[in-house]
Amino acid sequence: MLKKLLSPLRVKDVTLRNRIVMTAMHLNFTPDGRVNDRIVAFYEERARGGAGLIIVGGCIIDDQAGPHWLLDMRDDSCIEGHSILAGTIKKHGAAAACQLYHAGRYSHSFAMGGMQALAPSPIPSRLTKEEPREMTKEDIRRTIRAYAEAARRVREAGYDMVEVLACTGYLICQFFSPTINLRTDEYGGSLENRMRFGMEVADAVREAVGPDFVVGFRIAGHDYMEGGNTNREWALFAAELEKHGVDIINVTGGWHETRVPQLPMSVPRGGLAYLAARVKEKVSVPVIASNRINDVFVADEILRMGMADLTAMARALIADPDLPRKAYEERYEEIIHCIGCNQGCFDHVFYLQPVTCMLNPRAGRELEYRITRAKKPKKVAVVGGGPAGMKAALTAAERGHRVTLFEKSAVLGGQLNLAAVPPGREEFWTAIEDLEAQLDNSSVELRLETEATPDLLLEEGFEAVVVATGARPAVPDIPGIYQPHVVTAWEILAGIRDPEGRDVVIIGGGAVGSETAMYVASMGTISPETLFFLFTNDAEDVETLRELCTRGVKRVTVVEMLEKACRDVGISTRWTILQDMRHLGIDVRLNASAKRIEKDRVVVEVEGREESIPADTVIIAVGSCPENELYERLKASGLEVHLVGDAREPRKAVEAIQEGYEAALKI
Repeated sequence: MLKKLLSPLRVKDVTLRNRIVMTAMHLNFTPDGRVNDRIVAFYEERARGGAGLIIVGGCIIDDQAGPHWLLDMRDDSCIEGHSILAGTIKKHGAAAACQLYHAGRYSHSFAMGGMQALAPSPIPSRLTKEEPREMTKEDIRRTIRAYAEAARRVREAGYDMVEVLACTGYLICQFFSPTINLRTDEYGGSLENRMRFGMEVADAVREAVGPDFVVGFRIAGHDYMEGGNTNREWALFAAELEKHGVDIINVTGGWHETRVPQLPMSVPRGGLAYLAARVKEKVSVPVIASNRINDVFVADEILRMGMADLTAMARALIADPDLPRKAYEERYEEIIHCIGCNQGCFDHVFYLQPVTCMLNPRAGRELEYRITRAKKPKKVAVVGGGPAGMKAALTAAERGHRVTLFEKSAVLGGQLNLAAVPPGREEFWTAIEDLEAQLDNSSVELRLETEATPDLLLEEGFEAVVVATGARPAVPDIPGIYQPHVVTAWEILAGIRDPEGRDVVIIGGGAVGSETAMYVASMGTISPETLFFLFTNDAEDVETLRELCTRGVKRVTVVEMLEKACRDVGISTRWTILQDMRHLGIDVRLNASAKRIEKDRVVVEVEGREESIPADTVIIAVGSCPENELYERLKASGLEVHLVGDAREPRKAVEAIQEGYEAALKI
């Protein structure tokens, strides 16, 4: 199986052992821009795990290319560190590449010592809110030389390939864009002129590295920007790159400013591979398909269908660095899948924190977290089968402890089971399935439908207990809250109760309230299969189809007392949820406080005045409270006790799982 994905591919004089590519992504591991032990250890683990090609970076090429904490390739003093990094990757059989980065108008002045960003035209960025300086001809020549000099350093450092970043709205994209590039000289106007800067960079890079070195470009497959380049124009750009000596084309999605999601779990697996397929039709060099390819079978299918020659699995390899090796050994059930939650990777990038992973707490901490055998194995109880408890049990067992996992319900997964219910959030079930598969392959004894009381734990002689009992829904003190038509979001998401009637009011606009609103609002919308049937048979016009996809049988109103909804959702995902809520026609009332619940309405206070909202069902989603009674009772018993996850403090899954992992390392 997976014969295509695991087959080698030769590009010039470089042979890739398989078609799995770890594409470049910002990691925030290098505060001074220099290669250090942390980033070397991170990539070494992925190379050892069997990846075919690892691309590090992006690396800034000059002082105005971007933040100075990104990997540095600005001068020859950078070569020594990169030689160590490239050599470490290659030592384990992976090919090593380095990506060159220039953000153009996406560069923040604060991240460049106060310098103004450069761009083809002085059009402010929605990301930085700053106006860049229009590049002069000398700026253009100097920047092209900087690309060439950085490419030379890449080769001298011992990498197998250099890749130029020309996607996601960065500098080369900006020159190619008909909406951002407003120049009237030879670098603006016609398609040919707008391509010119990118082609001159390609020529300069090729000259700098010589005819035999592998040169790649990472391009946008589609700007997804109003008036921007589509897949058609980018395919022409790729064809022109091939004429200018580029050996491999890496195709990703749109700009950072686009409102088309490309990274969160709501994007279908492999959903943007079509962009690579259209590019592949125009070129004869190898093409890499990117975005949300987290499963080896999806990756193999993309290759078998001829949509691409290689598949990008960057976040998949953050979640499981041993994914390729497990695929070779056909241990598919042991693969830990990236679920696109973005909690540990892209959210951390935006918050300028080091990257990690919800399901793999070791990611980025390879030197800090080491699984060592316990000097004195203990009999350990883990109470609570949510994500924190499951990770604690697995880690303790891996260290040699005799572990029993208690879960009072009939299923594992805790609140992940609820998180997976709203539309576009189904990958949370993948996380549960992966953790369950790991438990099946471990020595952990599993006791479902068993409440672990203090007496039981003491009678059975447990020497250490990890309490991961989770949380319970918070119930606010609102008059009328105990009426029959008032339910909790947890009851709705668990399928215990159904929202009755047409008008549904949700009190609480955080993550749970917003996602519950999406779940309820989607009731009665058509399925993807029905959409495909109606569209291909011209049964309805496009606007009717859009309405059928986004308007269900419920009218949903969210009441949020703060000025923003989804405040507890990560920055890289929050905007997509808010956008989906708008698509579904959900009415969000901000700065609104629920005063009382009546038989057929909710009365709210907005700016000192009362308003009535019709309500056949009222759903409470105002947060949760720790469920830690067991911990309090065990503290006085003399047992070694650890409190983790939501039982300690309700928070995101990435933090809860890390806490369970760390507790197991301490036992």
